[in-house]
Amino acid sequence: VQLQASGGGLVQTGGSLRLSCLASGSIFSTGDMSWYRQAPGKQRELVAAITSAGRTNYADSVKGRFTISRDNAKKTVYLQMNSLKPEDTAVYYCNFKLAKYVYWGQGTLVTVSS
Repeated sequence: VQLQASGGGLVQTGGSLRLSCLASGSIFSTGDMSWYRQAPGKQRELVAAITSAGRTNYADSVKGRFTISRDNAKKTVYLQMNSLKPEDTAVYYCNFKLAKYVYWGQGTLVTVSS
């Protein structure tokens, strides 16, 4: 499985961005997908996750502002980010997990200016 993340950029506080992660391979629909982020000098953290069945969970810091979704036909997972804050600035990575297999995308930079 290869993952290609896109959609990052520079946005002002309060703005919105939608990240996309396109996956290759035929097993996409059977795996769980997640978005992580890593800010400068900080550890990578889970932002949002969606199971193959469509169940979602979110970090407390993004609940009510971010929405994760997936389109299995397009082999794509999305992260809609609204009401962005400067503390959301980070490199965002998508992640695919199925049993013992874990794959990471290359990351896309999100910068929120104050």
